[in-house]
Amino acid sequence: MINPSIPLAERVRPQTLDDFTGQAHLAGLDAPLRRMAAQGNLPSLIFWGPPGVGKTTLAHILANEARLPFFTLSAVQAGVKDVREVIEKAKAGGKALLFIDEIHRFSKSQQDSLLGAVEKGIITLIGATTENPSFEVIRALLSRCQVFILQELGKEDLRQMLAQAMAKDPWLLAKKIVLREDTALLRLSGGDARRLLNLFELVVQSAGTQEVEITDELVLQIAQQRMAQYDKDGEAHYDIISAFIKSMRGSDPNAAVYYLARMIEGGEDPLFIARRMLILASEDIGNANPTALVMANSCFQAVQAIGYPECRILLSQTVIYLACSAKSNASYMAIEEALKTVRQTGDLQVPLHLRNAPTRLMKELDYGKDYQYAHQFEDNFVLQEFLPKLLAGTRLYDPGRNAREQELRDFLKRRWKEKYGY
Repeated sequence: MINPSIPLAERVRPQTLDDFTGQAHLAGLDAPLRRMAAQGNLPSLIFWGPPGVGKTTLAHILANEARLPFFTLSAVQAGVKDVREVIEKAKAGGKALLFIDEIHRFSKSQQDSLLGAVEKGIITLIGATTENPSFEVIRALLSRCQVFILQELGKEDLRQMLAQAMAKDPWLLAKKIVLREDTALLRLSGGDARRLLNLFELVVQSAGTQEVEITDELVLQIAQQRMAQYDKDGEAHYDIISAFIKSMRGSDPNAAVYYLARMIEGGEDPLFIARRMLILASEDIGNANPTALVMANSCFQAVQAIGYPECRILLSQTVIYLACSAKSNASYMAIEEALKTVRQTGDLQVPLHLRNAPTRLMKELDYGKDYQYAHQFEDNFVLQEFLPKLLAGTRLYDPGRNAREQELRDFLKRRWKEKYGY
């Protein structure tokens, strides 16, 4: 008897590696996971990949293969207490396999609570994450696990899953289903097998008949409106904002506006988008076009005042302007080089002639003595030392190769050619 409350993706979840679709580099013939399962030697693992590509399914299959007591925790709901309870149960039985979904949501203290049991082999850990484990999993735990990267599913993988579901699920077998077109199903799934199967089930249910002919038009009609794949708390968030920034940096307004639309459609905070453009205007354009920062700041202020939906027009205008602007990261590189220099050289003494002298004692110690006030000299410039003695002649700013910064280079060459080599 089929329980209608259980989604199709769960009902047809593969139970063996032979039934598993996709990730051939991990689960195919002579692939690492298959060899581990065959040898019965399963180390602790981290599965890293986008949603709906088989991380949870592989964990269940490996648990079956290992024939160990199996515990599962969701990092969203579980805490240190839950982890300790599993460890105690594992000790009582000798060994157990613990699957933690969304392990990147565990805090450092929660991840620390796993270390001893993993190190001693009391539990074999399988963690699933959509985030880069290098950033989200503590180093001590990461060093005790093998990381496997799961790839986005291709069209043929998804088609095979649909065919398996139609051939396997009794509820679907009871109907006469003709899959006339699958383009809309595949596109709306976004490469997520869980989403694909549950959307397919929704379409069949919504048809309300025993005979169902699935077309792209029917799928779109039932799905009504496609929401772009965009999880503000997940990896897609970072991937899309990264692509957005890199498209503007790469001077491609078409790609930049596309990723802007992805974020708008996904409900991203418009101030977050405007804030990122403010950063780009300085980091990637800088003095090649100082107006870019003015534009980005005006956009940020206007977005605060207007909000959605109208602010999408302001965002688009600014995105296109920034993408089409001359580029320079010279200011960014200058501060990075300056910070590096400070870290390497420490707190060097400020030259005496540049020091403030608000007290009599400071004046007696020659604070501010011999300082030359630039405005008293021709062209408002006088050659004097501003850096600490140890850093004299150190050039931190190298103007970019663009028209605006060439003017700055010419200015600096007239003033500082002998000292800084411009």
